[in-house]
Amino acid sequence: MSMNAEPRRAAAESHIKLVNLALQGGGAHGAFSWGVIDRLLEDGRIGFESISGTSAGAMNAVVVADGLLQGGPDRAREKLESFWRHISLDALSGPLHRSFFDMLFSNWSMDNNPALIMMDMVTRVVSPYQFNPLNINPLQNLLEREVDFDRFQSADAIRVFISATNVHTGRVRVFTGLEVTAQTVMASACLPFAFQAVEIDGVPYWDGGYMGNPVLFPFYACRSLDVLLVQTIPIARHETPKTAREILDRVNEISFNASLIKELVNVDFVNRGIKDGTLSGSGVKELYLHAISAAGEFEHLASSSKLNAEWMFLCRLRDLGRKAADQWLADCHARVGREGTLDLTSFWADGSARAQNVQLPGIGAAASVP
Repeated sequence: MSMNAEPRRAAAESHIKLVNLALQGGGAHGAFSWGVIDRLLEDGRIGFESISGTSAGAMNAVVVADGLLQGGPDRAREKLESFWRHISLDALSGPLHRSFFDMLFSNWSMDNNPALIMMDMVTRVVSPYQFNPLNINPLQNLLEREVDFDRFQSADAIRVFISATNVHTGRVRVFTGLEVTAQTVMASACLPFAFQAVEIDGVPYWDGGYMGNPVLFPFYACRSLDVLLVQTIPIARHETPKTAREILDRVNEISFNASLIKELVNVDFVNRGIKDGTLSGSGVKELYLHAISAAGEFEHLASSSKLNAEWMFLCRLRDLGRKAADQWLADCHARVGREGTLDLTSFWADGSARAQNVQLPGIGAAASVP
């Protein structure tokens, strides 16, 4: 390489704006995040300083980070497509497929699948320690094939934060650096009614979505002020659930969004405190929050579609993510690095109480992140 090749490369890349990427879980709906990332990498104007991910978001995080380390944006895009294609191929031999009538009426739901109905009944009375005593989870094998964790752990070009829920304490555990392995990613995606708790150093963990979907507080230790949240779980719905399945699905959505909403409120509180001077000298900084979602589309998808790994469905979600990312780039790219584009006040239950009785557990925790 010539002496001035590196400066030329730096100059060519100077237009890239670094953001911290926050990826929600959601099973097959994580293909929406795949599409978002794919479009951002293709565009080339957004780079990732760090990625926080939970469940399917954790899988996307390690796959894209490994791809970036191996060969840059193009390689990351290839690896993401390969990962989701293999998920679809592995699902072909499984029992979860749409019924004939669902396919006939272009319904992506799995509600009428006999195996899913049976599984739903069984998991109410039998634990995964009984119906899956060998603790078989093919996703871990896929991760180990697709991601070079040794390369991933030895690099510091991009930081990854994977959250899981400590079963004993009920608190979030954030894995980063050398702690990020296929095992920790599986802990982040461990649904307690489907899989045995994943033990790491003798501590059992369940899905990180219960306490961090995803966690945002590690971003206070990053250089970039911008956080781009990719949402796959609707926060608001416009219809009241009436059936037992609809009620349970809505309860799960609220549960898996609760920790995120709390963190968004905390960020808004901190940002306001910095602006009005009440938090001056505290050592914390303002974060610029952005979000890419397709809430309207996800509202019309049954929760069981998270188990639909048909390639046609995954590609549909990918394309939806690419479209949403394209719109965000057009509307918000110019404001990245200057201000947030997500209205944080909308997450307050009562705007009049906005500055009262707010605790900030995430701020102190940020200092403990390696």
